[in-house]
Amino acid sequence: MDKILVTGGAGYIGSHVVERLVYLKKNIFIIDNLSTGHKILINKKATFFFGDITKFNEVNDFILKNKISSIIHLAACLSVNESQKKPKKYFKNNVLGTKNLVKAAIINKVKNFIFSSTCAVYKDKLKVVNEKSKLLPKSIYGKTKLQGEKVIVNRLKGKDINFAILRYFNVAGASESGKVGQITNGDQLFKNLAKAVLKINPKINVYGNDYNTTDGTCVRDYIHVSDITKIHILALKSISRKNKSFILNCGYGKGISVIQAIREFERQIKKKILIKFKQRRKGDMEKIIADNKQIKKVLGWRVNKNSLKKIVRSTIKWEKIKQY
Repeated sequence: MDKILVTGGAGYIGSHVVERLVYLKKNIFIIDNLSTGHKILINKKATFFFGDITKFNEVNDFILKNKISSIIHLAACLSVNESQKKPKKYFKNNVLGTKNLVKAAIINKVKNFIFSSTCAVYKDKLKVVNEKSKLLPKSIYGKTKLQGEKVIVNRLKGKDINFAILRYFNVAGASESGKVGQITNGDQLFKNLAKAVLKINPKINVYGNDYNTTDGTCVRDYIHVSDITKIHILALKSISRKNKSFILNCGYGKGISVIQAIREFERQIKKKILIKFKQRRKGDMEKIIADNKQIKKVLGWRVNKNSLKKIVRSTIKWEKIKQY
């Protein structure tokens, strides 16, 4: 049986991917240092190892010992805002960590490698981007992810390892099971809104209202975490069977502004949210929307939860559960 390692498997997206793989009765292993992951999100049916991907010997020994055949690399520092303040932390985790995993994959003859990248690798203000659009990251986070992509392409090219680079757009929402969801706070708008609307007098900070968009706030292509999870399953199946590698955008192709997101939360919770506008944050992109023709063609992916209403509903539901 294929032995699949999920780095960052105790994190937001990682826990959803693991949940789905376990449901499919796959043999799953997790490496996570719990810096942004959480014990409560560790799937009991997976083999968990408390480890750090920036330490090569730890990673290599674990892959060798457990005879890992596929790696889904999700472990990363993710905050655009924090990356501008702590660049060394981001280069160490996102670049060095990826180099270590790729090196270990080559040494141990891993067959498949999936890497979670981001739309932040693209040039700002291109609006709709396809996989061949100009790459010019605005943030340190985006720069580290692009370097991670280059490590994979350059070092795995010509090797007997198939790879998929998945450029996430903005992932939000939570599993319908109610067992996994987003816990870590930070830049994530939907997480912060869900916490806000459950208070008596909800309020939210919005960074920038002078962008060249319809309402002056940033526009993002939000995709439900369940659809992102499905993409990983399809990508692993595709590279395993077809012996091909690819880079794909992961988004719905629909732009939603910060204000539009806030209004949907207000509708569902039936409360007004006090908006406090603040200065733009360094590294934030104005508008980014996915051209998803390629992913539909390559993976046969079909959108399941392309609805702002569904994403918001699942986000609020998870926040209400208060398991953590």
